[in-house]
Amino acid sequence: MAAAPLLPTHRRYVNGVPVPQRQTLRMSEKFMVLLIVAAFLFVLVGAMFFLPEFREKVVGPGEPGDIFRPQPPASPPVEGLKFHQHDFDPVENVARDVVDSPKSRGKQELEIEQEKVLQEARQVLNKFGDDDVKNDIKQDKAKLQLQREEEEKRKQEEKNKELLEVNRVDTGAVGVSGGEPTDQDTKMKRDKIKEMMKFAWDNYVQYAWGQNELKPISKRGHSASIFGNSAMGATIVDGLDTLYLMGLMDEYKKGRDWIATNLKMEATADISVFEVTIRFVGGLLAAFAMTGDQMFKDKAVMIADKLLPAFNTPTGIPWALVNTKRGNGRNWGWASGGSSLLAEYGTLHLEFAYLTELTGNSVYLDKVKRVREVISELDKPDGLYPIYINPKTGKWGQNHASLGAMGDSFYEYLLKSWIMSGKIDNNARRMYDQAMTAIDKMMVQKSASGLTYVGDYKNKRVEKKMDHLSCFSGGMFMLGVEGAPEELKNRYKELGTEITNTCHESYIRSATRLGPEAFRFEGNVEAMSIRQNEKYYILRPEVIESYFYMWRFTKDTKYRDWGWDAAQALEKYCRTPGGFTGIRDVYNPNPAQDDVQQSFFLAETLKYLYLLFSEDTLVPLDSWVFNTEAHPLPVKTSIGAKDSHANDRR
Repeated sequence: MAAAPLLPTHRRYVNGVPVPQRQTLRMSEKFMVLLIVAAFLFVLVGAMFFLPEFREKVVGPGEPGDIFRPQPPASPPVEGLKFHQHDFDPVENVARDVVDSPKSRGKQELEIEQEKVLQEARQVLNKFGDDDVKNDIKQDKAKLQLQREEEEKRKQEEKNKELLEVNRVDTGAVGVSGGEPTDQDTKMKRDKIKEMMKFAWDNYVQYAWGQNELKPISKRGHSASIFGNSAMGATIVDGLDTLYLMGLMDEYKKGRDWIATNLKMEATADISVFEVTIRFVGGLLAAFAMTGDQMFKDKAVMIADKLLPAFNTPTGIPWALVNTKRGNGRNWGWASGGSSLLAEYGTLHLEFAYLTELTGNSVYLDKVKRVREVISELDKPDGLYPIYINPKTGKWGQNHASLGAMGDSFYEYLLKSWIMSGKIDNNARRMYDQAMTAIDKMMVQKSASGLTYVGDYKNKRVEKKMDHLSCFSGGMFMLGVEGAPEELKNRYKELGTEITNTCHESYIRSATRLGPEAFRFEGNVEAMSIRQNEKYYILRPEVIESYFYMWRFTKDTKYRDWGWDAAQALEKYCRTPGGFTGIRDVYNPNPAQDDVQQSFFLAETLKYLYLLFSEDTLVPLDSWVFNTEAHPLPVKTSIGAKDSHANDRR
């Protein structure tokens, strides 16, 4: 019996009558299905031969093996690295390798290669562990960065060397190197001063590079209000010529490159015309005079031009402060009646006269000559120059004269302008000798025990106090002996010797053998401070400066002994692991420290100490004159000498 045919699970009905169903496709339908399948297979197989090449396969931990990412060509191996540069992605820490995928390679071969790379990456990760891999990646990145920086530094040094040679001129500088003493004891002391300089500089570089000064205890930068609100690298500019004289050439080169690249003087706040002139303009001009590097001259001109608006007053007496952005000036708010200060407006002559000599631009010399003309024509009460003058009216302020704060360097620059001119600026010499005669008569005093000191003159009375700042005058008097009228020569020698001795007494009468900011002569107290606000020492140079001059002119070995004593005191009480600091009380054997390494410590204090233990051939005084920040400027026969004979009234 025949089997019953299989019925479909559902049937179609038309008017309730079942319609018979077909069990197979028609021939034409079968052909269409076959054609569609064949086309799909053709496209699928063909696509494998037309896919883009895979340049690199990236397999990450936990990622499927068929993730691809186009990558740049692999870098060559770098010597010293544990991994090639292309082995690990430093951001995502994933392994990667290059897989070539030519069009002729089949899909199966490609998958095998992918799996192989995946297994290698996993083996590396399992071998080192995530932390090890991360550490190695960091180390490799650091090494790569270091190599790049060293290469860039090498290229920059080559560029700077070429530029330096192109821009160097012969300034005829003499006595800017050498000076090594012949005896071993003096050489040892000089080498120690050099070590102190390098220590101060290195700590500034490490903790305050580019800032104005260093806070050696806090180990960070510091800036006084005289510099405005900008980091202008005051220590770099101020200390550069000291580095050069000491032969610290790597340190000098580092400072020189910073100045070339970064010194722009773009302070938005007011800056001190006086401080910027003596530290920045003076420091740059000294560096140019010693090296012939034109960059230093260009920077000095740039800064001096920014200071010129300060001279825009009715009298030509400059303001104390200038804003380099707005081009306007003003005086210190605390100065008497808005006055300008003698030691500030009167201590610009050397730098501005030398700028005119170098550039041929008379504007600089004209500005300072005008200042001298104004004060030269004024009446001097008791022959003295009051420290205050109104820049609008040209009238003196309070009747207060000083060879210390607010007066000191004006007198120094009268003498040194004469020296710098080749000793033909007779007007400056006349003004100096007349001023010293008046100071000797009205302000020089003797203590009960015979110590000579110079007190401030206020309202016809002499204050029985002497500033540390006044101690520079011992050296100044000795420097002024040559060229003085015969009747003054011996007196200048006496004053130089006696004042230097008094200032030395102020040092050795303290517990630290460092001198206070001011010392008095009252009752039984001599050459000592009695007020707490006068007992501090901020690394000042004036006493050591006088030791230097007295040694140069007398060759009395006691001045070297006194200088070495001060150097040892600096080492004991002012040296910290992060640099040198001032102290708050010189009479305390365990003094608190002020945490400031002043820029003038490198510019002046250490320079004068180094020269004290050097032969006279280093910075000979017949070829160089120091500005008030101890920056040596060359003696020229034409600087400031024009019309000087016409003004000679001697």
